[in-house]
Amino acid sequence: MKRILVLFAHPALKKSKINKALRQAIEGMEQVTVHDLYAAYPEYLIDVEAEQALCEAHDIIVMQHPFYWYSTPALLKEWQDIVLEHGWAYGSTGKALHGKIFFQVLTAGGGEETYQTGGYNLFPVGELTSPLRSTANLCGMEWLPPFAVFGVHRGLPPDEVVHHAENYRRVLLALRDGHFDVEAAKGLEHMNVNLDAIIEG
Repeated sequence: MKRILVLFAHPALKKSKINKALRQAIEGMEQVTVHDLYAAYPEYLIDVEAEQALCEAHDIIVMQHPFYWYSTPALLKEWQDIVLEHGWAYGSTGKALHGKIFFQVLTAGGGEETYQTGGYNLFPVGELTSPLRSTANLCGMEWLPPFAVFGVHRGLPPDEVVHHAENYRRVLLALRDGHFDVEAAKGLEHMNVNLDAIIEG
């Protein structure tokens, strides 16, 4: 089984029904570590060595967060800036993350129709998340499209929240147990647009 690290970053978790549900769906899973960055570093004083060791101990790295200004919350950006060091994460001697799978789990306020070329947000979510795709590439990681939940600001019906949470757990189980078609997933705008096409068995 592969080991999965979820870097969970939400500065206002008490207000988020969907992120609570997503997190609860995966907590306690064997081989899955949920690492709450805002709980661990309320003063933003990130322990770089500890974070690097966590990354090295896992095969798959997931960043779960609300989609803030088409990017990540501030602490997760700080994490990227100081943890992904030259000589460790990238560069001629920076091989620590090579071969690891990486993807985002993001929750967006607008509906999926607003994340289209020429739509309200101008670009599809795949284009808006391209900086992290480039980061994964620079670090030698295998990038996957995000698991994306849209329409959060209008409020999601309870059954839809449950559906997304179950699908998130399904994705991690498939990745952990080797039943996930990585190459097929790469062709999707976001992986949960068609999970049946990428989860085997």
